[in-house]
Amino acid sequence: MLSLLGALVFAPMAISASAAFSDDFTGPAGAAADGAKWNYETGDNHGNNHERQWYTAGAANAALDGEGHLVLTAKKQDSGHHCWYGPCQYTSARLNTSGRFATGGGHIEVRMKLPRGQGMWPAFWMLGGGNWPADGEIDVMENIGREPNTVHGTIHGPGYSGAGGIGAPFLGPNFSDGFHTYAVDWTGGKIVWSVDGQAYQTRTPADLHGNRWVFDHPFFLILNLAVGGDWPGDPDGNTQFPQQLVVDYVHAR
Repeated sequence: MLSLLGALVFAPMAISASAAFSDDFTGPAGAAADGAKWNYETGDNHGNNHERQWYTAGAANAALDGEGHLVLTAKKQDSGHHCWYGPCQYTSARLNTSGRFATGGGHIEVRMKLPRGQGMWPAFWMLGGGNWPADGEIDVMENIGREPNTVHGTIHGPGYSGAGGIGAPFLGPNFSDGFHTYAVDWTGGKIVWSVDGQAYQTRTPADLHGNRWVFDHPFFLILNLAVGGDWPGDPDGNTQFPQQLVVDYVHAR
């Protein structure tokens, strides 16, 4: 599985790793996400993974719907920007909590309804800093649009990053048909992934084949909806736009 590492907004992790986090996305329709909790990232992800989108700031592609959700919207449109492949043909959104919230363990969960269609790549994940993969990455949930019944959980670190990440898939219903809860329970040297309360994968240092376990410090949270890329492939003639990743809540405790 390829890492989603890209252009990030980093700030010092001054918040205690034991602090709780909760966002139920209450607020008026059309408002941006709470700036005290989230940073909006912008740009083309430096061309990483050969993704096709330009991430925008503010509510242009990620806004509250007035019904308790944050909606990340991928659009096929002229962004006015230049991507690695030429004029950017898509816009979308990516948000993180760097400098606002970081956690060194606990129960971290998100309830979301996924987009559908070839080339869609929604994710909820965590990074341990700006030195990837040495600082570590925990993918709580990734999905690629051509596999609507499958989500993935993965860890990346030194010696097990990118396509060498260690993880497993979960097979379920069509995850674009309704809301589902994706979570990890992270306690010291163990991370357990679950979907709707059903645990499907556990990872410990014993799974790393002698490589270093780097999940021993604070990580911040990331929500994004990528378009295209080496893993999902690019949108095709059957992909309908706009597509939406609808987030009901993000909780960490």
